[in-house]
Amino acid sequence: MSLPPCPKCNSKFIYQDQSLLICPECAHEWDPSEQLAEIELFTVKDFNGTLLNEGDKVTMIKDLKIKSSSQVLKVGTKAVIRRIVEGKDHQLDCKVDGAGEMMVTAKFVKRA
Repeated sequence: MSLPPCPKCNSKFIYQDQSLLICPECAHEWDPSEQLAEIELFTVKDFNGTLLNEGDKVTMIKDLKIKSSSQVLKVGTKAVIRRIVEGKDHQLDCKVDGAGEMMVTAKFVKRA
């Protein structure tokens, strides 16, 4: 049986004690069933409050300046969501038409 790595220190040396998984390197204890529930609770919504999923097509609702570049993503630029990431600033890993791969904040897009 393969156990998942520690979510705190990413160690592969994990052992099970009844229903808990324990990491001997950082002493982190967690219940794997609770961790799955937390992952499922993370949702991302667009400007209109619509839930976004991987593979959805979205459009920009305002002009966005690309960091460390003179390029601007204009209103209406289309993108495809590759991955949804839990983060402070940028939740969507997208492939943007004419600009390539980049991270975008969900509040600046709407589902197409």
